[in-house]
Amino acid sequence: MPQFRPLGNPGPLGLSSFALTTFVLSLHNGAIGQTTGAPPNVVIGLAFFYGGLCQLLAGMWEFANNNTFGATAFSSYGGFWMAYATIITPGFGVLDALEGAGGTVKAHAIGIFLLSWVLMTFIFFLATLRTNLGLCLLFAFLDITFILLCAGDWLGKINVTKAGGYFGMFTALIAWYIAASDLIGHHNSFFTLPNPSLAPRRSNALPVEDGKNENGD
Repeated sequence: MPQFRPLGNPGPLGLSSFALTTFVLSLHNGAIGQTTGAPPNVVIGLAFFYGGLCQLLAGMWEFANNNTFGATAFSSYGGFWMAYATIITPGFGVLDALEGAGGTVKAHAIGIFLLSWVLMTFIFFLATLRTNLGLCLLFAFLDITFILLCAGDWLGKINVTKAGGYFGMFTALIAWYIAASDLIGHHNSFFTLPNPSLAPRRSNALPVEDGKNENGD
């Protein structure tokens, strides 16, 4: 039987690449450190290579580790960042085509794009309810972020988009925390970061027969 070299844990890479790219874009969406409406082109490189390529690779390695959820989530959001980078890169002409159509075409097109990720993220959220607190909170806040960004674009409400930026920053911090909890251990540091499990505890008690108490009486 062929022997395969054991892989390291790709989770921290996937989480870190997601967190940093999300944090930078969320600062832009929240108009923190720059003026409202500034072009988000600064995130293009991150979206293609760190949030996109690195996260996609983490997803592929999760497949090799037999982690279907991690593989699906990391690969999906890696694809999201690459798609977003394509939309906002001037050379691809996506935004120019949408803006040239006039009216609310651009706002609604971006809104539909984000709405699809609201639905996808909700599915991921449901798949974290019995994993750990960090992952559950991560996908809950990420879904709220997508909802706010979707509504902000669809309705043209800049304050709603800003709120999405604030939630996005908090989401990024949660992702960084989970990554740090995986990276930091007693083998390389003086402390660990807790990430409580949500899995139900199994009882070690023996089953009791009908008509008998635990003492067998």
